[in-house]
Amino acid sequence: MENKKINYGEMTDIQIKKEEIVLTQEWDKVFPKNENVNHEKVAFVNHFGITLAADKYTPKNYEGKLAAIAVCGPYSAVKEQVSGRYAQEMAARGFLTIAFDPSYYGESGGLPRYMNSIDHCVEDYQAAIDYLSNLEEVDSEKIGIIGICGWGGYALQTASLDTRVKATLTSTMYDMSRVTSYGYNDVNDEDTRYSARIDYNRQRTLDYKNKKYTLLGGNPEEAPDGAPQFLIDYIDFYKKRGYHKRSLGSNNGFTYSSLSSLMNTHMLTYTNEIRSAVLMIHGEKAHSCYFSKDAYKKMTENGKYNDNKELMIIPNAVHCDLYDNLDVIPFDKIESFFNKYLNNK
Repeated sequence: MENKKINYGEMTDIQIKKEEIVLTQEWDKVFPKNENVNHEKVAFVNHFGITLAADKYTPKNYEGKLAAIAVCGPYSAVKEQVSGRYAQEMAARGFLTIAFDPSYYGESGGLPRYMNSIDHCVEDYQAAIDYLSNLEEVDSEKIGIIGICGWGGYALQTASLDTRVKATLTSTMYDMSRVTSYGYNDVNDEDTRYSARIDYNRQRTLDYKNKKYTLLGGNPEEAPDGAPQFLIDYIDFYKKRGYHKRSLGSNNGFTYSSLSSLMNTHMLTYTNEIRSAVLMIHGEKAHSCYFSKDAYKKMTENGKYNDNKELMIIPNAVHCDLYDNLDVIPFDKIESFFNKYLNNK
């Protein structure tokens, strides 16, 4: 095949163009299909030129324009796992929803594969809002987002930027920049962070020499002796009941290069300026619960827009309960929240 050279110095084409990506048409989710919901595969383009793959869910019967919700997460998961479950459930409750794969993994485009960057994640949410805003069946003034686990932090980051977002739900939220820089419960000191930077940059040099990106590795097949309970829970989900062949958490994880923006960028800087509604839900016994508590405090302590902010702590629940435990996920509360702030009823 002949390689064609592109003269970027003379290129003036700035049109938004969709890549031809492969979308699996079979139902390959880890959750059952709800026959009361219509489902189709769709794609849209972000401002980095990456085509994102998504599952679109709509109620079987509806009239007029719908309120819409874009859903993503958890970190390293694909739309066939948790986000799709949330999206399908919310469609059954009267919303048009999409669950999308982030740039660089799942069925979405982007090279090299298995990368991650804060600005790209926020852009993926914004591209989803671009797409929803232009659907004929959607009321563009009634758009919300849901972020689960690491994408809960990205959802707050998006809500602090994108004024089209009228309501944001975070579920079992992680602040990925904080945990990558400071470790769990902020135990990493400056020397620990410096050592991590040495390792990271050494790996970059080796990757360039070897002409191949090194993967960080996903969850192990079995928990080692003395493993914390949250790792056992992750393994139980990603490797067993929620395993999916395209999921990074179920397989070999992100590239080592993906650590850069998470190590060196602090998120949630402007969350106290979010004027739209936010509901944060987290399990009382989740190892990650402090992320939501601290983010909520930061958002409201010096905020002027607190009447529409809420933190809901679910008794006895752990982190992964909010992935797929339908007896724990408070969908009635979530439905009520979006109905109120998207004026869906």
